[in-house]
Amino acid sequence: MPFYYFDLLVDGQPNNQGGMILEDLSVASDRADALASELRILKPELRSTNCFVRVVDENNNEIYRTPLEPIPRWSVRSSQK
Repeated sequence: MPFYYFDLLVDGQPNNQGGMILEDLSVASDRADALASELRILKPELRSTNCFVRVVDENNNEIYRTPLEPIPRWSVRSSQK
């Protein structure tokens, strides 16, 4: 199983949040989304700033990124009609 690392990006500067062995990218992206949700609550000062949680692999390649401030649902066009 691969090792994934999680960073908090604040204005492009990475802050290591740790890493873990996970089954695949799907599980790692779910963990990143959960971390972003937790940080939104625990660190409200990071809201409305340029903050992201990113996942990098063992070679330091970014493979997933999610914003701390979620994209409002009303701004995303639905493909369902």
